[in-house]
Amino acid sequence: MIDNPRNFIEAFVQEDLSEGQRCEGMQVHTRFPPEPNGYLHIGHCKALTIDFSTAERFGGLCNLRFDDTNPAKEDTEYVNAIQDDIHWLGFDWGDRLYYGSDYFEKTYEYAIELIEKGLAYVCELSPEQFREYRGDTTHPAVSPWRDRPIEENLDLFKRMRAGEFEEGRYTLRAKIDLASGNFNMRDPVLYRIRYIEHHRQGSKWCIFPMYDFAHPIQDALEGITHSLCSLEYEAHRPLYDWVVSNVSIPGIKPRQIEFARLGINYTVMSKRKLRQLVEEKRVAGWDDPRMPTLCGLRRRGYTHQSIRDFCERIGVSKVDSTVDWALLESCLRDDLNQNARRVMAVLHPVKLTVTNYPEGQSELLEIENNPLRPEDGTRQVSFSRHLWIEADDFMEVPAPKYKRLHPGYEVRLKGAYLVTCTGCVKDEDGNVTEILCEYDPASRGGDPADGRKVKGATIHWVDAGTAVDAEVRLYGYLFADPEPDGPDKNFLDCLNPESLEVLRGCKVEACLASVPMPENGKDAEGFQFMRQGYFCLDNRDAAPGHLVFNRSVALKDSFRK
Repeated sequence: MIDNPRNFIEAFVQEDLSEGQRCEGMQVHTRFPPEPNGYLHIGHCKALTIDFSTAERFGGLCNLRFDDTNPAKEDTEYVNAIQDDIHWLGFDWGDRLYYGSDYFEKTYEYAIELIEKGLAYVCELSPEQFREYRGDTTHPAVSPWRDRPIEENLDLFKRMRAGEFEEGRYTLRAKIDLASGNFNMRDPVLYRIRYIEHHRQGSKWCIFPMYDFAHPIQDALEGITHSLCSLEYEAHRPLYDWVVSNVSIPGIKPRQIEFARLGINYTVMSKRKLRQLVEEKRVAGWDDPRMPTLCGLRRRGYTHQSIRDFCERIGVSKVDSTVDWALLESCLRDDLNQNARRVMAVLHPVKLTVTNYPEGQSELLEIENNPLRPEDGTRQVSFSRHLWIEADDFMEVPAPKYKRLHPGYEVRLKGAYLVTCTGCVKDEDGNVTEILCEYDPASRGGDPADGRKVKGATIHWVDAGTAVDAEVRLYGYLFADPEPDGPDKNFLDCLNPESLEVLRGCKVEACLASVPMPENGKDAEGFQFMRQGYFCLDNRDAAPGHLVFNRSVALKDSFRK
């Protein structure tokens, strides 16, 4: 039992555990049942967080079970990736890893049991024909095979398993209620024939159970007390309850509870559509940093804590809604602002020469790593006559209220000195190639010895003598339309052609040359590039001597809290 349930799911569980209720004295047991036909995305994250955290809150257990009863698109690659993603988020299933296909034999036996009870029959109607026979809400119809004798049903079903019939010839249907207002209860298909290789079972099986039949059986066999699922299965709950009530599995029958799925703007949540983006090479793979997949978000620099915080903020509801992607960015920004090291990186470099600083001389300055975490200490940054600064930190003819470098104007160099611009050097085309300035030797650290007020901005820089070259990738929304999945839209037409900008020849602090490569399944180390945003080393394309940084999120928070 817990104090103050956080949402209606916890309230239902609390109620079930109360004295005299269905689960009194039982250990709460949930499960997360992903289908291994793609990579997990941020939408799945809400479901798995609810499954695992509900069990944690009640001191219970959560199983990981791969729903691999439909082998058409399933693959071991996805099985391994899903496990990595769940571990990355900080959840664990212990020794309770299962596969739906592990239960094929038991599920088959329960299908035989339903036939023997007169609750299932072999039907010869195609899906299209059955829709005609099923009738409408006021005029139900009956399949001509519904009253087939039990012995004949048993014989045909066993021959279906033996592979005697072609695909589509027969299905096994539950015999429930053809007059039900819930069409899921109008003799739903339990088994169909498929000649296809299974990623674990090989060619052993040629009949496969439907999800609505297999899933409740699997839950009951594993002792699941609460089957938490998305709202789309609410209309399937009567069928779920019918299955667990009519097969002879002992113990407490699991209770299905539904919650609203997560919708986020500027993206799609369909694995089929995400796979299409990958297969058509419109993105650079499942882990492309623009994708909503967990591996893509991790590569972009999202931390597991920021995603768990996001799931906590959006809460659990019974009403479908769309969340602003900016809220997810806000969660990451809050995390990185607190924990990321501050460094300097110049993305559009132009040379700055301090003309009164001695040629060939350099010095080391102490600059704090994170002003919010004094325990992170300081680092030494070299300073010399020749520096790199951002090209837009200089204007020969300044715009109104421009407070950065222009002739005769004084600014601070972050952690270093006050400098005053004295002019610039241009090439034959009139482009600025070098900015000239003089520094105040008595202003080390950025404060003038005479106490004068400096109105200019503080700009970042890197030492040209020690700076390291880097490639920087700036990511935007993958889709330009906030609702790419909207009605009458082809989501591919909504792709944002400006979702990626690659900058080469950037200059970064020398300390970034020794950043370790991100480990698989771990958060990448995040850095705040001062005045630029938060960045991390790319875990695929970066290599020793070839730095590649991804922008995780910009500094400015556009989310309206």
